[in-house]
Amino acid sequence: MAQAPLYRRLADHYRAAIETGSLVCGDRFPSIRTLMARHQVSLSTALQLCRQLESDGWLEARPRSGNFVCQPRRFSARPLAEPAITQPVDAAQYVGIHARVSEFIARCRQSPVKVNFSRARGAPGLYPGEALRNAASRALRLNPELLVDVGPHNGNAVFRGVLAKRAMNGGMLIGPEEIVVTQGCIEALNLALRAVTQTGDIVAVESPTFYGLLQILESLGLRALEIPTSPQSGISLEALELATRIYPDVKALVVIPHLQNPLGSIMPDEHKVRLVAFCEQQNIPLIEDDTYSALCDDETPQRALKAWDHTGNVIHCASLHKILAPGMRLGWISGGRWQARVEMFKHAQTHCNEQLSQLAAADFMSSSAYDRHLRQLRGILRRNRQQMADAIGAYFPGGTCLNHPNGGMTLWVELAGQISSQRLFDQALPEGLLVAPGRLFSNSERFEHFVRLNCGWPYGEEVDRAMQRLGQLCERLIEQGAKKTVTD
Repeated sequence: MAQAPLYRRLADHYRAAIETGSLVCGDRFPSIRTLMARHQVSLSTALQLCRQLESDGWLEARPRSGNFVCQPRRFSARPLAEPAITQPVDAAQYVGIHARVSEFIARCRQSPVKVNFSRARGAPGLYPGEALRNAASRALRLNPELLVDVGPHNGNAVFRGVLAKRAMNGGMLIGPEEIVVTQGCIEALNLALRAVTQTGDIVAVESPTFYGLLQILESLGLRALEIPTSPQSGISLEALELATRIYPDVKALVVIPHLQNPLGSIMPDEHKVRLVAFCEQQNIPLIEDDTYSALCDDETPQRALKAWDHTGNVIHCASLHKILAPGMRLGWISGGRWQARVEMFKHAQTHCNEQLSQLAAADFMSSSAYDRHLRQLRGILRRNRQQMADAIGAYFPGGTCLNHPNGGMTLWVELAGQISSQRLFDQALPEGLLVAPGRLFSNSERFEHFVRLNCGWPYGEEVDRAMQRLGQLCERLIEQGAKKTVTD
């Protein structure tokens, strides 16, 4: 079995110190600088160590004071297990996700939904609607022909300049001319895959992964090769290496390095370096979906995979859909050495995007208000996730497991007693409760007992009652399974 990442081993060391009383509740925890010197580790490793202890409930970060030892949080659900990476890799196959997603959507539309846990999106009130409306009004005043003129083929130059400047926070040095504005990250991923593959090719993906990606692969006639992925550190490099020995003709790899959907894992920097180097050595185009990185709890920006790309082998895709304005559908792509093909396919597929939303976003993102918005959004989502995790511990059957990601707006939950998440969906939907069953996130059946829950809505009485009811339905499904076993 692969050794745990260094930050996890150090976190276990300090947790043991707290449990044995060497560190007690209220003690000041060593500073980041002290941890780096004491253990001879990088800034990234020291930050991940503290973030892990904080997410597990052993540390409390106090503004301008540092980290302090505290008691673990109340929720009792166990953490998710690491995936088995030595088992044979599933055969690369044409994914059959369209039918599952279509059935899911059709059934949801047929039933009135009171509480929707299936989405991965924040409530409208979490986004700066008034500020964006004001920015749009300014853009129209300054550009009165904005709505009746055609924009640049790659997107508005001002917006692309802002994106290029913001990309520096992630360690990327890309010019505005290397950016193509898209209709969200979905179009960016579509363009990236079209640029590097042909019908029938094999594309490696994380397992589980975002079902929208599986839909893209199916629509392009591509075969998905699912690679086991850790809920802590992301895609297993060992499993990826094994898979490429069995399938040496992998034509691309798609990963979400930060707050992976649905697992919520954050890839350590050492992991990113190895992944970029491996894909360069194997001549496998590496497609990076960086939709969620701005939602990581850590105030220090996450370094993108493309920060270590020296050959143009990484195609960077991103979106403002989750972090700024779901209604704008603004995404972008930097195509690396396939930039010309990306631009060609963009022109052939949808031509240029409208400019009003781009200029409004550029106006807001150029100000300090954008950074304040992100800090506030991260804080709200952190509280929401904690309340949801507490509710799972309080209301769901014993044996339930979940991740507790260091950011984002979803939880990935393993149901107790081998409960089918599809059966939970079937029983919850008539009561107006909507969940995303695990079978949507893979072409295999290994995630049948998992469910993804949204934490982007304020945790009030209605959400609490809904969580309590979901726990009751899980208990009932366990009882029904027990009775069936006795009968059989």
